[in-house]
Amino acid sequence: MCTASNYITDDHYFGRNFDYEISYHERVTVTPRNYKFEFRKIDDIESHYAIIGIAAGVDGYPLYYDACNEKGLAIAGLNFAGNACYLEEKENMVNVTPFEFIPYLLSKAASVSEARELLKEINLVNINFSEQLPLSPLHWMMSDEKEAIVIEPLEDGLKVYDNPVGVLTNNPPFDKQLFYLNNYRSLSNKNPKNTFGGDIDLDEYSRGMGGIGLPGDLSSASRFAKVAFTRANSYSDMDEASSVGQFFHILGSVEQQNGCTFIADPNLYEYTIYTSCYNTNKCMLYYRTYHNSQITALDLNKEDLDSSELVNYDLINEEQINFIN
Repeated sequence: MCTASNYITDDHYFGRNFDYEISYHERVTVTPRNYKFEFRKIDDIESHYAIIGIAAGVDGYPLYYDACNEKGLAIAGLNFAGNACYLEEKENMVNVTPFEFIPYLLSKAASVSEARELLKEINLVNINFSEQLPLSPLHWMMSDEKEAIVIEPLEDGLKVYDNPVGVLTNNPPFDKQLFYLNNYRSLSNKNPKNTFGGDIDLDEYSRGMGGIGLPGDLSSASRFAKVAFTRANSYSDMDEASSVGQFFHILGSVEQQNGCTFIADPNLYEYTIYTSCYNTNKCMLYYRTYHNSQITALDLNKEDLDSSELVNYDLINEEQINFIN
């Protein structure tokens, strides 16, 4: 289970918590402009926008979990079990597999607006990457500095929703996630007035009482409400360090601690394996992992973007402690 969000100060920031019980040796992968994307059902793409993101550690093909291209368009795939529906190949459609979906869109679209046009012709086909790596049931959040959308593969094709809150979790489908926020319309970052009734004198005994009722459990619907409230009320200075730091605090509000979400014996729990943050204007990727709370950064523009070879950086997953004496 995962959580994605965007955040806008002077620049546009986008990222996600990747919550799962198993790591697939995730790493930062840079796909330069001349890497040849090979597709199962459509023509290969030999020249395209450069991409940076976090992908599974599979040699030869960037299986992106989340990524951003050099034009500032970012996307993340989140688990959508029980709802995602991948179809058979259709004539007169662009038939791409779910694992090709992020590379296809980020190769060709410079904005959400351009991606919307591509999505009208896409059919997500039910083809596994391999016998060892079957398809995951996914939906996606896509964002640029102007707008955000959610893309869900359903029985009748792709459904595209405007995303006014800039947040996505897993289940239920996005329209229902958005509707659930009505249950929290009375919440505030300010302490409430006493409207209990009956002339009962009730004390304002603590700060933060305007948020009483905001869920704190780790279910998808609760994480959606929690991070939507946190994002909507977030404040930071506009500089890069403040913006990046605040973004990690937003997603930190729904971080999953190892041990709190039981999956199976022996000792298998879901936890936040990594958190990513993209400054899409500057093509910077920041991340931290469960075992390394230090923020690590990579700059897409410092790579040879006209190359044809993938560039991979293993995630730094050991705690970096700054000893000062």
